[in-house]
Amino acid sequence: MEYLTREQIIHDLQEPLQSYIDQFGIDDIGIFEEQGQDALYYMGYTVNKDGKTYHIHTPFQKNEQNEFTPVKNEWTLETDEPDSKDKSGYYDVESVLKELH
Repeated sequence: MEYLTREQIIHDLQEPLQSYIDQFGIDDIGIFEEQGQDALYYMGYTVNKDGKTYHIHTPFQKNEQNEFTPVKNEWTLETDEPDSKDKSGYYDVESVLKELH
């Protein structure tokens, strides 16, 4: 397993931001980070579109050196709406954004 620093992952996540805005009509997009249970850590995007906020993330395993490796190649979509369920099983960010488009 290859471990990357947080900064390397954030850099990789930031690279396509403008193209996502242009391609999918997003109002705003930023980086999402959340500490999970045990050594799990979630990174991805916070997206604002049509007055709604979405979190798109994938899980990482964190080691003792604070480096990260992806747990699985799967993205999850969360909304801020209390009655909606998270949707998992997306294999890339573009698939999630197409659903919002």
